[in-house]
Amino acid sequence: MTGGLKVDFGHVPVLLEECMEMLKLKNTGLYVDCTMGGAGHAKAILERTSPHGTLIGLDQDEKAVETGRERLKEYGNRVTIVHDNFGNIKEILNRLHITGVDGFLFDIGVSSYQLDHAERGFSYMEDAPLDMRMDVNRLTFTAADLVNSASGEKLAEIIFKYGEERWAKRIAQFVTEYRTQKPIETTGELVQIIKAAIPAGARKDGPHPAKRTFQALRIAINNELELLESVVADAASFLKPGGRICIISFHSLEDRIIKQQFQNLSGLCSCPPGFPVCTCGKKQILKVVTRKPIIPSEAEVTRNPRARSAKLRVAERVLNSQEVE
Repeated sequence: MTGGLKVDFGHVPVLLEECMEMLKLKNTGLYVDCTMGGAGHAKAILERTSPHGTLIGLDQDEKAVETGRERLKEYGNRVTIVHDNFGNIKEILNRLHITGVDGFLFDIGVSSYQLDHAERGFSYMEDAPLDMRMDVNRLTFTAADLVNSASGEKLAEIIFKYGEERWAKRIAQFVTEYRTQKPIETTGELVQIIKAAIPAGARKDGPHPAKRTFQALRIAINNELELLESVVADAASFLKPGGRICIISFHSLEDRIIKQQFQNLSGLCSCPPGFPVCTCGKKQILKVVTRKPIIPSEAEVTRNPRARSAKLRVAERVLNSQEVE
């Protein structure tokens, strides 16, 4: 969901050609873009499956839904747009009476619109209310609520687990000390606390000192990783044989989960070494297509620096046992 700096829902689709190739698009296929964002990937799918291909576009951000409806209106009834979280993919597809899908696309993480509109509270580069909710209509608990109510131990756990921040305990300590004087209400306040907590020498190199903490809070508020763990299997259960699931991630925690879920669904035995007979009962549902993730070319990163950390993993639905026989 990474994009350009625009007043509207800016969107430069990441790994576009790679995604289109890996989806193995058919002009009669049904595809689901589970993170529609600025509709860049969705539009490309519709263009390349003309005239009969159809698409379901999901997004939990109301602004993305509005943008998608506007940018995809020319495709008429070939498009169905749903304002919902991809974690509810089973319920959404059942509600639409969908039994088989030719391909799923996920572009995980925060969108450029959310980063570039300071009032959403995702960016550590501008001062704004500390919010970070992707769905402001359905979520009531903000990042400000979290940093002002969680214990120091819980904050440290969140920042370390979801941000992989080595200074997590110290940042949590500084946060809890600061809030005894006044509540933390803005991104600017939190950035200053983080900078004070991380020793100057550790802030000289690498990313912005607040990057990992902001990432951690965003993931916690929106329950991102837990949803990702379950949605891979949910999506796979709707894939037609030969259909593919393509997932773009932007940091190691997401990529690790995707890789693990693909492996779990590939039927690899998980019994301890030396077991004479397999007892785990795993069955192959997916075949991993990308043993190593696909990454953007240097040319794409030059055009769109936010694509730098993107990784694309792809898996394909295998024939079920009845079809094999």
